[in-house]
Amino acid sequence: MLQQGLQELFAREGIERAAVLPFENCRVTMARLYTRVEGFVPQSVIVFLIPYFSREPENFSAYATAEDYHYFAKGLYERLNAALGALYPAATFLGFADHSPIDERDAAVKAGLGVFGKNRLLLSKEYGSYQFIGEFLSDLPVEMLGTVDAITETACMGCDACLRACPTGVLRGESAECLSAITQKKGELSPEEKALMRRVGTAWGCDECQKVCPYTKGALARGTARTTIPYFKENLITRLDSKTLDALDEEAFSRRAFAWRGRATVERNVKILEEDF
Repeated sequence: MLQQGLQELFAREGIERAAVLPFENCRVTMARLYTRVEGFVPQSVIVFLIPYFSREPENFSAYATAEDYHYFAKGLYERLNAALGALYPAATFLGFADHSPIDERDAAVKAGLGVFGKNRLLLSKEYGSYQFIGEFLSDLPVEMLGTVDAITETACMGCDACLRACPTGVLRGESAECLSAITQKKGELSPEEKALMRRVGTAWGCDECQKVCPYTKGALARGTARTTIPYFKENLITRLDSKTLDALDEEAFSRRAFAWRGRATVERNVKILEEDF
């Protein structure tokens, strides 16, 4: 549990779920991301959840309805880093999201923010799987930031709903890649890959394992899954089709989560769904 001042700092940004844990408890995956900061020796990590769900899109992953969250994260981390520096002027804080030196899901579970699902996602009581994970590494000892609660539950209930719903069977060990990865490939897709996209009805990503998860369904039913952060409620797209893409100039397109693979990839996917068979 974070100290009161830290809780209030994050709450002002719409972040209600944050916790601290010792850095030594984290699974380091890319140490170079923090060792390049001369003299920095991390002792603790503040892990937090960024809820993004606003509306259910028609034919793509929910995380991409708003503009790319990396733009939000950039401003968020600048504000939080300044506020953390004001609270702890002698300390150093390094913020990460997505491209992180630690296994974020593992850290979030160890911090008590959720459990690890069979769909390989973090599942929280509040948001299900509809959250991004962020963290700040700090050279302060844990006790200066808060207390570490005992964690008794780390894995999901194991109902296997996500395994049964997986379109490619990757979660069941029957395939090497998920449908989301297929939609993000460049170049020509195989007839089988195209048919799979049409069957599921996705032009980008895949949320099938999330939609059937009891944690996510429960969070949606309770209303807690919906974000209160304005960024994720503005400039929404709920359907990817030719008309939507044509309305996005290059600057607007570049700010979408699906832009990183290029316009040609997204246009190909839309064409696959719009082809008349």
